[in-house]
Amino acid sequence: MKKYIQGLSLFALFALGQAAMAKQPNESKVTLIDGSWNPGEGGSVTTQPHPLNRPFGVDFDSKGRMWIVELEGGRVHRSANGVRKQVGGDGSKSYRGDGGSLGQATFNGMHNLAIAPDDSVYIADSWNHCIRRIDAKGHITTYAGSGKAGFSGDDGTAAKAQFNYIMCITLNPSGEKLHVADLKNRRIREIDLKSDKVLTIAGNGQRGIPKDGAKATEAPLVDPRAVCSDTAGNVYVLERGGHALRVVRPDGRIYTVVGNGEKGNSDGMGSAARFNGPKHICADPSGNIYVADDVNHLIRKYEPKIGEVSSVLGRGKVKLSKPHGVTWDKGKLYIVDSSNHRILRVE
Repeated sequence: MKKYIQGLSLFALFALGQAAMAKQPNESKVTLIDGSWNPGEGGSVTTQPHPLNRPFGVDFDSKGRMWIVELEGGRVHRSANGVRKQVGGDGSKSYRGDGGSLGQATFNGMHNLAIAPDDSVYIADSWNHCIRRIDAKGHITTYAGSGKAGFSGDDGTAAKAQFNYIMCITLNPSGEKLHVADLKNRRIREIDLKSDKVLTIAGNGQRGIPKDGAKATEAPLVDPRAVCSDTAGNVYVLERGGHALRVVRPDGRIYTVVGNGEKGNSDGMGSAARFNGPKHICADPSGNIYVADDVNHLIRKYEPKIGEVSSVLGRGKVKLSKPHGVTWDKGKLYIVDSSNHRILRVE
């Protein structure tokens, strides 16, 4: 126990004391939040106690605490004032704990999480084909999905719906609707958190590239991996195998705004820009979209007002390794650098 407490103290001192910054080509300041710098990045290379194991998603509650989920580690962590604590999951690939406390719960392939204004924590328990919910008192239940792969439940309640590989979930800016990337059903689904009603808002279940201007619910999708929305009501869909970013406008029509389906890593305008196996997205209050471009080991930025894609992180001194998560919180971009087992922040 003494060694454990000492380990946490070292972690706290490290997290609070390490303000080392590294410059990217666009002069962004990068802060290490959890983990270690790599050689040559400008900060101390450290071996921390209780390191993360392939973290995939982060989000923040109303108290400013950072919640972290691991894909391969199978654990849920919460970090406050530089001290990270494991609060759920035991590393097994299983499905236990509903009706009890988060500390007794287990998961199977968590991809990310979203925290609602009432501090309910929603977790994409991907390989259990469901969304788990932790209430403000720390109790866990299955909120959406049955735990078995399938497709059903549109126009009904979330608890009675079926999903097939929920990759990523994201709240809309008002926190009233939860968008769900239902990967193997090739659909984007939406859950109204007030009524618990489920709808499909994009995808017809078929694999294919949607035609620009098509009705989103009648169009195919390649493999919708992640989803987010902006304050104008646009819903963005990221396709990993499609190497593209698409948008569903408020009128329900879908358009491809970045990429043409080919792999690449070039910045540029709209269809001239290239991704390679992108995994996750988020939006800032201005409507800019940030992309974790996994295979390219880059974080990209799409500016809808001008249609341009640029690189935010990964081309300069700081090198990423299969980044998965991107989260915007209080004017800062948080990056889950998954295969480097760390979390970074870009000012």
